[in-house]
Amino acid sequence: MIVTIDGPAGAGKSTVARALAAKLGFRYLDTGAMYRALTWLACERGADLEDETLLSQLGRANPIDFDSEGHTQIGGTDVTEEIRRPEVDRVVSLVARQPEVRLIMRERQRELATLGDSVIEGRDIGSVVVPGAEVKVYLVADEAVRAGRRLAERPGSVAETLAAEMRRRDERDAPQMQPAPDAVHIDTTNLSVGEVVERIETLVNEKVASRR
Repeated sequence: MIVTIDGPAGAGKSTVARALAAKLGFRYLDTGAMYRALTWLACERGADLEDETLLSQLGRANPIDFDSEGHTQIGGTDVTEEIRRPEVDRVVSLVARQPEVRLIMRERQRELATLGDSVIEGRDIGSVVVPGAEVKVYLVADEAVRAGRRLAERPGSVAETLAAEMRRRDERDAPQMQPAPDAVHIDTTNLSVGEVVERIETLVNEKVASRR
């Protein structure tokens, strides 16, 4: 079974998806980390982040993978911590919006999804990457709450700057953030991680029961 969890930054996708995967015993796949990993590699090599051809070549030559603990790897390097730095936050959308890059990433995401039961999170997983997924969820939350969550993940950041960057990223990523028509929307503003996980687990159990 494939469970997709989409939504904007700060809605709780990564935390919820990771907790849900652990509870269900599913593989966890963070597609946003894949774009971040390629962005990190491009920055490390001084590449032009708007050179679609070069970025595509980097992506094909350095397939991104995840180890058993969900750590992100590219070119044999564990970049789990590096890809969450503010400098990657600021430019990842430049890389992610390149059509050829998205094509390569989607191919890789589909490859990884075939390896077994998976919880996959991102922005267009249920609508584009795996439209046939059995359970699709789209998380949302108030902007102030989303910004607060992101600030907690980025100690030392300035709240106003982080909120402004998140709004700009929402605008840039809007074309990729269209929920699947059959996705279940969950507002996480006033819900704990456990409560969100329980709601999605119920959807999974209902789907399993319907197979019988």
